[in-house]
Amino acid sequence: MSTPLRASRSRRTALAALLAAGLAALGALGAPAAMAQAWNPDRPLTLVVPWGAGGGTDAVARMIANLMEKDLGQPVNVVNRTGGSGVVGHAAIAGAPPDGYTIGMITVEITMMHHQKLTELSGASYTPIALVNLDPAGFQVRADASYKTMADVLAAVKANPGKFKASGTGQGGIWHLALAGWLRDAKVDPAAVPWVPSNGAAPGLQDLVAGGVEFVPCSLPEARSLIEAGKVKSLSVMATQRAALFPNVPTLKEATGSDWATGAWRGIAAPKGLPANVAARLEASVKKAYDSKEYKDFMAQRGFGLLWGNGSEFAAFMAKADADMKAVMTAVGLAK
Repeated sequence: MSTPLRASRSRRTALAALLAAGLAALGALGAPAAMAQAWNPDRPLTLVVPWGAGGGTDAVARMIANLMEKDLGQPVNVVNRTGGSGVVGHAAIAGAPPDGYTIGMITVEITMMHHQKLTELSGASYTPIALVNLDPAGFQVRADASYKTMADVLAAVKANPGKFKASGTGQGGIWHLALAGWLRDAKVDPAAVPWVPSNGAAPGLQDLVAGGVEFVPCSLPEARSLIEAGKVKSLSVMATQRAALFPNVPTLKEATGSDWATGAWRGIAAPKGLPANVAARLEASVKKAYDSKEYKDFMAQRGFGLLWGNGSEFAAFMAKADADMKAVMTAVGLAK
């Protein structure tokens, strides 16, 4: 027959065993969470760029990759996958395994290509990591042009539909849609300013200086050299704030009251389905790169605009941009 003392000891032993088993179970459950929080790459990463080496997107991507290498302790190799007006590279990013070892720099074209039926990809096809750059559209005219303000331009276009031509990218490119969006917002038929396709802002600006076209909507960094040379002037920037590069250039809102704002942007994304802990680690690494003096100095030297958005903010940004592009592309007959 057991004594009360022995029974008490037995109960304490049983309780201790149960407690030990419970703690072991909790430890087993907590182990994956602890491991998840500590994700770090153990081999090199690939950063896919959908555009050619030497361009602005390539330059920004290589700077980000260099800074991420220092933080992650692994090489981040930039690979240019060009072709299909950006489709090839964007598809390569979306189709990679969602393990954190392939990321990419997606660009504004991802909000446009699927409306033209060039691809089924959209911003929703990715795990957004971070938005790192926005270069809003500026509105450039020749330095000796008679119009002094955007209000003057608007009045001239309304009075002479079809007389003035614009250029700066291919048909349906971001700068074409920037102009069409503003005209649409101003209740003017976008066809009132015929678009002359070009292979980019540089040839469009040269055509402007030569008198072949009257307007070139493009980013201020692209027009910078001609503005500083006194051959071109910018009348507004299609953004909510003035650009640091040319702070004397008013926003479209200030110039005409229009809320239309758009531009070329760049951001880091990964394939859809990326584990949350991996996305968080990559976002933290990109944020560290974005906040660095090296990145800020690089962007200022190039004249590129800074705009940060974390993963969820980047997703919302792309969704709005996609809706804006769809509306404008439909208005100009480019949506299919």
